[in-house]
Amino acid sequence: MKIIDLTHTISEDMPVYPGTEPPKLQTANTYEKDGFKETLLTMFSHTGTHMDPPAHIYAGRTTLDEFPITQFVGKGLVIDCTDLNEGQLITMDYINHVRDKADVAEFIIFYMGWDKHWGTDAYFGDYPYIDEEVTKYIIESNKKGVGLDVIGIDPISDGNLSIHHKLFAENEIVVIENLANLGQVGNEIFTFCALPLKYLSSDGSPIRAIAILEN
Repeated sequence: MKIIDLTHTISEDMPVYPGTEPPKLQTANTYEKDGFKETLLTMFSHTGTHMDPPAHIYAGRTTLDEFPITQFVGKGLVIDCTDLNEGQLITMDYINHVRDKADVAEFIIFYMGWDKHWGTDAYFGDYPYIDEEVTKYIIESNKKGVGLDVIGIDPISDGNLSIHHKLFAENEIVVIENLANLGQVGNEIFTFCALPLKYLSSDGSPIRAIAILEN
């Protein structure tokens, strides 16, 4: 068995969505004064590698703490889209190329190689994004989730979050953003685990995402 960490480290100088304050990691207790170390974490619920539920967009829809734990573990498939240039669309050609695997996968994860820009201004550029047909496929095939190694499933220029709205309107699905190290996973079905914090009425949460590959 091989386990790959797909999660960016949370730090005070990490990239955050434009307009969002970066996290704060404040030392609350020290070895010298208190005999132990404790850190006060202050961050938005969509910080770093994180997960969005339907309640992120729609009032009254499912929050992360309302999902069964089975929502966060399942068969994943990484789809390589690294040949795309800035602002280009991920079309059904990428799905159809691996359709037999895509149909059985519970999580579709798009690999743009964008994590190489993590920590730079380029990370907020015109990354590739999914088109309407791919969005429709994800909805109609009842996937547990869709993931990407960019800051959002919508293009950075779309303040209306159109793709979020379509995915979350009626489906019980999660969106995972800011994944890392997808190039290490390969193109076979693997076990994907993405566990959010369980806090009340959670509209989103940082996660620890991993890929479990069988030998």
